[in-house]
Amino acid sequence: MSEETNPYSGPETGGTKSPPQSADRIPFVQKSAYAIGMFVNNLQAGALPAMMVILNLGLGMDPVLVGVIGFIPRIFDAVSDPMMGYISDNTRSRWGRRRPYIFAGAILAGLCFAAMWQIPSGYSESFYFWAFLVASVIFFLTYTVYATPFVAFGYEMTPDYHERTRLHAFANTVGQLAWVGLPWFWAIMASDLFTDMAHGARVLALWVGGAIILLGMVPAIFCREIVQTDKLAVKPESEGFAKNTADFFKGLLSSLKCSPFVKLCAATFLVFNGFQLGISFSLYVMIYYVFAGGMDLDGANAAAGGLNGWFGSLTAICTLAVIPLTALISERLGKRKTFMVTIGLSILGYGLKWFGYNPGMPYLLLIACPLVAFGTGSLFTLMGSMISDVCDYDELQSHQRREGVFGAIYWWMVKVGMALAGLLTGILLNVSGFDVDLGVEQPESALFWLRIFDVVIPMATSALALAIMATYEITEEKAKSIRAELEQRRGKLGS
Repeated sequence: MSEETNPYSGPETGGTKSPPQSADRIPFVQKSAYAIGMFVNNLQAGALPAMMVILNLGLGMDPVLVGVIGFIPRIFDAVSDPMMGYISDNTRSRWGRRRPYIFAGAILAGLCFAAMWQIPSGYSESFYFWAFLVASVIFFLTYTVYATPFVAFGYEMTPDYHERTRLHAFANTVGQLAWVGLPWFWAIMASDLFTDMAHGARVLALWVGGAIILLGMVPAIFCREIVQTDKLAVKPESEGFAKNTADFFKGLLSSLKCSPFVKLCAATFLVFNGFQLGISFSLYVMIYYVFAGGMDLDGANAAAGGLNGWFGSLTAICTLAVIPLTALISERLGKRKTFMVTIGLSILGYGLKWFGYNPGMPYLLLIACPLVAFGTGSLFTLMGSMISDVCDYDELQSHQRREGVFGAIYWWMVKVGMALAGLLTGILLNVSGFDVDLGVEQPESALFWLRIFDVVIPMATSALALAIMATYEITEEKAKSIRAELEQRRGKLGS
C-alpha cells in the first residue's frame, strides 16, 4: 500500500516517522521567499506597538487613549480580515489566488506606515489622538491586504504533515529577526541622533516603510501556488455580491464551529497576547523600578532603553534556537505534546522575571530570556503547521480550500488580542496608580502592581492555554488518514 493511501502511524501513535515524498518538499528558493515575507509580516505586527509607547512617554498622551488607538482598528479587522480571506480564496487570476494581493499589500502598507508618523511635535492631545486613530485604521486595512493572503499561502504550500512544520520553523526563524531589532526602537527614537523623540519616530518610520515595500514583494515574485483552483468549489460571480456576502458569513460561522480550529485560536490568544500584555509593562518597570532609584528620568530612560533592547534581542536570539528545536521535538513527540512542553517551560521563564527585576543587578533579568523564548518560539511554528492540518480536516467536510478564511480568523484573533493588550495596558497603568507627571517619584504600590502585571498575567494565560490544548484532537495518524481520503477524492495538490 502506498504512503498516500496508508494512514501514517507517527510519533503520537507509537509509530516511526518517514521523510516526505520529494514532490511534497518545498523548493529552497520558495521557502526562503516565504520566510522573507514572514519577516515583513512580523515587522508590521511589531513596529506599530513598539513605536506607540512614544505617544505616552514622549508626547504625554493619556495611556488609555493610546490603548484606544490600538484597539479600535481591530473592530474594522473583524470584517476586513475574514472578508479578505474569502476574497483571496475565491480569486482567479493568471498570477494565482494570493500573490496579487501580497504584492499590492506590501506597497500600500509600507507607504501608509511611513506616512502615519510624519507628524511634528507640539500639537494637542486631541489632535494626536484623532490623527493616529485614523492613520491606524488605514494602515491596518492595508496590512490586511498583505497579511491575510500571505498567511493563507503558507498553509497550502505542501500537503505533508512534517514538511508543514519545517516550513513554519524555517519561516519563523527568519521572521524572528524582526523581533531582534524591534526592542531597540525605543532606544533609537530616544537617542541623541534626533532633535526629539517625535523626530526619531518620523525617521524610523521611513526606514520601516521602505523595508516593508522592498521585502514584502519577495514572496509574491518568487513563490508559486500549488492549489489547482479549477478543482475547487467556487461561487460563480453571476450569483452576485449579496449572495456571495451571505455565503461568506455562512462560511465564517461554519469555521468557528470547527472544534480543533477554535482550540488553536483560543490557545494562541492566551499565550501570545498574555505575553504581549505582560511585556507592555516591562519598559515601565525598568525605567521606574530598576533604574529610577539611582538616576534622573533622562538617565533612567537611557539605561532602560539598553536593558530593554538587550532583553528583547537576547530573547529573540534564543528563539532562533528554539524554533528548529521545536520542529525536531515535534517530529518525536507530535505537535500537541510539543506545545505542552514548550509552553510549560515559558511559564518558568516568566516566573524568573520577578527575581530578575533587581535594582542592584539590572542585567540579572537576562537569565529569563532562554525560557521565555520557548513560548514565543514554539507557538507560531506549531500553530501554523496545525492550522494546515485543520484546513485538510475542513476540506474533507466542506469540499473547499479555505486557508484564507481560517488564516484571517486566526490572525484576527491574534491582532485583537494585541489591541486588547494595549487597551488593558492603559487601563491597568491607571489602576496601578502610575502617573507619568510624577517622573521618577512613583508610588511604591504602583511599582509593585506593574511587576505583578508583567509577570503573573502571562503565567496565568499560558496555563489556561495548556488546559485547552490538552484536548486537541488531530493527531498525526488522523491527519495522514484525512490526507489519504482527500487525495483519493480529488487527487494530489499540484499534480
